[in-house]
Amino acid sequence: MKLITKLWMGIGVLIILSPLGLMLPEHFKAGSAWGEWGIDEVQKLVGYIPKGLEKLASLWNAPIPDYAFKGWEEKGLPSLSFAYIISAILGIAIVVTIAIFIGYVLSKKED
Repeated sequence: MKLITKLWMGIGVLIILSPLGLMLPEHFKAGSAWGEWGIDEVQKLVGYIPKGLEKLASLWNAPIPDYAFKGWEEKGLPSLSFAYIISAILGIAIVVTIAIFIGYVLSKKED
């Protein structure tokens, strides 16, 4: 089996497992996934908001907040799991497209 086939199979398995990020914190009553905190959650955890984080927090808004589409937050675990999988596919597609484009641009410079 080719290496690229193994890579895509591994990525496919990770896509299918992505809803675990939704299920495990809920199961263990852990709150948000580690490292995905907003400034309000950081303040609860640390006791203050770092100045740099406070300045940069408004620069970026996620295209699909919380990995779910608008109105899907109340639909239940199966719908949210599906939204997680769609978010993973979209994210991977965007990263692969950008990587191919950069590779194309860099290969043209060498010619």
